[in-house]
Amino acid sequence: MKGCDPMTKIRPELLDELLKGVTTEEALFGQEGVLKRLTGALVERMLKTELNHHLTQERADPESASNNRRNGHSEKTLQTDKGPVLIEVPRDRDSTFEPLLVKKHQTRIAALDSKILALYARGTSTRDIQAHLSELYGTQISAALISEVTEAVRDEVTAWQSRPLEPLYTVVWLDALFVKVRDEGVVRNKAVYTAIGMTTEGRKEVLGLWIETAEGAKFWLRVLSELRTRGVQDILFACCDGLKGFPEAIEATFPTAVVQTCIVHQVRHSLSFVSYAHRRSVAADLRAIYTATDEASAKAALTAFEEKWSAKYPTIAPSWRANWTRLVPFLSYPPEIRQLIYTTNAIESLNFSLRKVIKSKGHFPGDDAAIKLLYLALRNAEKKWKAAPREWKRIYSQLVIHFGDRMPK
Repeated sequence: MKGCDPMTKIRPELLDELLKGVTTEEALFGQEGVLKRLTGALVERMLKTELNHHLTQERADPESASNNRRNGHSEKTLQTDKGPVLIEVPRDRDSTFEPLLVKKHQTRIAALDSKILALYARGTSTRDIQAHLSELYGTQISAALISEVTEAVRDEVTAWQSRPLEPLYTVVWLDALFVKVRDEGVVRNKAVYTAIGMTTEGRKEVLGLWIETAEGAKFWLRVLSELRTRGVQDILFACCDGLKGFPEAIEATFPTAVVQTCIVHQVRHSLSFVSYAHRRSVAADLRAIYTATDEASAKAALTAFEEKWSAKYPTIAPSWRANWTRLVPFLSYPPEIRQLIYTTNAIESLNFSLRKVIKSKGHFPGDDAAIKLLYLALRNAEKKWKAAPREWKRIYSQLVIHFGDRMPK
């Protein structure tokens, strides 16, 4: 059956007939209002049309000797976003009719499932989802039904986790956040590993989620190996924090990638040694290092910092020197590329939005429950991402100059 044009206007005469006697908001939107009754009437009408089509097809089949016909109806309460609606489902004598609009044993419509998932993805508890739907629609939803709706996402998560990836990502940001998960009867802090990639079109996408007991370079090596298995052949820039062994894990998997450790992490680490009275001054002098025009200027700024502050804070400058080769790669590139790679803020911003969702959960009953909620939250976060930075054409041209044949023609 052909769908109707959404732009087609409903005849005014029909609307007048439907709204005859409707004078209050309750009469239109209430539990027994026109919209709710109209929902039931439209569903019943569509089901009758489906049955007519089914019987017509059977009679037109030359190989069928069926004398099938209508055989009354059965009642069903359908849970909708307008509240519970009692409908009559037509039946046929041979029981060969399989409705498409409201399938056999189906007791709710997809719009209600979408609302349940939307609430769940924002960290709403099962009890609050029940209360919310009851208050808005008068629909009583069991905890088991909510679990069934959210559990249906599991196959989608599995497919998403194993989907093929692009052969080249210009930038990949890598980081982990921690969630509380019940494991063998004990609630533990577990690391959820997250990776965001920027495609050659300048579009960001989450490459996957992985969960492990703790964050470590060994598991990151496994994550990166999985990305290769799923089709990633090359990464231009890999941005990560200062976790020991992390850069080596990246280079072992993608040897041509430029590994940039997060400047913001390094600055935070440095300021953790500084008294409140000196924080502003020390931060300003550190800024002179990572905003330098090139590596030579940055080294000069670090030397000046060391001469000024080494007596009070002797550990800061040696920390920068020890990580120098991982901290300064971004200084070799134009400002537009520097803005993309000098920090892992792109993924930390995502993790911040995920923490807002999970903070009301206390702990998860298992790894699958944690991944399921985080996946739904990611879907919401990705909708807000722009297709590409406004200056992407310029950035792309610069990447072609710097990386030549590694960039697609």
